[in-house]
Amino acid sequence: MSASVARVPTASASRYLQQLAKHWSHKMTVSFTAEEGTITFPNGSVLVMRADSETLDLLLTVPAGEDVERMRGVVASHLDRFAIREAPLTFDWREG
Repeated sequence: MSASVARVPTASASRYLQQLAKHWSHKMTVSFTAEEGTITFPNGSVLVMRADSETLDLLLTVPAGEDVERMRGVVASHLDRFAIREAPLTFDWREG
């Protein structure tokens, strides 16, 4: 497993968390509240999100053999779609 973390500065973290969770809820296993969410992808990757008034914190775990950069890109591009007014968001991905 590979873990990546990112702290995304945005005052709309809760809204983006909920939009992303709802968007993927028909294809993936999803649980969320206004402050926290977890999305499990078909390839075994898991995205954990936490929202506060200033940031959206992301923890992405990707199984061995899967493309970490691709998964980071999938998450970032989907969040940017919901952040039309402030996109592109800043994703400071690093190993977690």
